[in-house]
Amino acid sequence: MGTDFEKLVKRIVVPLVINPEDVLVKKLAEDDFQIHIQLLVNKSDVGRVIGKGGRIANAIRTIIYAGASKEGKKVHLDIDSY
Repeated sequence: MGTDFEKLVKRIVVPLVINPEDVLVKKLAEDDFQIHIQLLVNKSDVGRVIGKGGRIANAIRTIIYAGASKEGKKVHLDIDSY
């Protein structure tokens, strides 16, 4: 049993945004070595999730990369709006 990266990303992002009901995290693909996750947020919250110079997005990625490396996997996180 491994880490639920979808829940992890959602738990990190929901407190950062103004519209938490619009946060959607989808696992697009997973195999033995790689997981591809898409994070969708409201248009008005994209700046809050990415942060100045991408600092918040990089911090989120660092956290999920650390969890994935413990399991011998790599995680790719896409941040988009709708």
